[in-house]
This record gives sequence, structure tokens and C-alpha cells, in this order.
Amino acid sequence: MKPAIKGTTILAVRRDGKVAMGGDGQVTFGDSVMKSHAVKVRLLGDGKVLAGFAGAAADGLTLFEKFEEKLQRFPGNLPRAAVELAKDWRSDRVLRRLEALLAVADRSHGFVISGSGELIEPDDGILAIGSGGNYALAAARALMGCSNLGAREIVERSLEIAAEICIFSNRNLTILELE
Repeated sequence: MKPAIKGTTILAVRRDGKVAMGGDGQVTFGDSVMKSHAVKVRLLGDGKVLAGFAGAAADGLTLFEKFEEKLQRFPGNLPRAAVELAKDWRSDRVLRRLEALLAVADRSHGFVISGSGELIEPDDGILAIGSGGNYALAAARALMGCSNLGAREIVERSLEIAAEICIFSNRNLTILELE
């Protein structure tokens, strides 16, 4: 049995016309921290889409490439690109074996995409995946409801809170924004 690859928290928040997505830097293999400064979020689609992955690194990078292809095929149409990736991911024998989740967001939409065919667009504009995702999600929802912080600040503070709770997350954050 191969060890579980864990150690990711990805969070995206949309607020006041801005979108921020961040991820922690920890990669855990079994019960060991293998890397502390991994970058799991990036800009895609000519800098108009934020994307982050949770799961196996090679699988996440493969998903970035496949999603970039969909964005090129359907420029400016994040929902269509997301649907097409989800369909391919679920039906392709090779892609189906990928062990990762993908979070993608632009100024209007945000989706969590999985290999089982899940394509979820949360009602509140907050996306969270990974080992510490639920902690970051809870913190972001609380901060959205009781503060005037901007999207970037909510992402940063929520990821810090998740790192305090989740042993598979750390404080080496990468945060990107769309304005």
C-alpha cells in the first residue's frame, strides 16, 4: 500500500469584484513532510483564471495542463472549460486515475472539479480543497460575515488559521489575485 500524499490547503475567495486564491506550501508523504515551499496555485488563461490543486503533485500539474487546453478551446468561458474538463476526466481511462482535486476561479465563477465527475460551484463564492480545506473554509465564511477584509486578506488569514489546526498544512503561503 502506498503512503497517502497529503499536505495541501487551497482557498479561493471572491469579494467586492476581486478574487484571491492561495495555497500553503506543505507536501506530506506518509507521515513525513517532504517539502515546505511548494507552489500549488497559478494563473491560467492569459492571467484571467486562478487555479489550485490538492493531491498528488504530478497529477495536479497534469490537471493544470489539461485545464489550460480547455481554456484555450473556450476562451473567456470558465464554466464551459470546467464542464469539459470534468467530462474528460471522468471518461478518460488515464485521467480517471489522477489523484487530485482542482479549484478554479475567475471574476464571475468558481468551481471545484474532481475525477469522479463532480463539478461544484459554491453559492457563497468561497472554494476550499485539500487536507486543511474545511478549516480554511470555515474561517473564510466567518471572516466574510463579520469583517470588512478584502479577498486577499481573508484568504491569507483563513489559511493561517487552517495551518494552526491541520497538521498537513503550513504557513508558507502563495496567494494570487485577480482584480
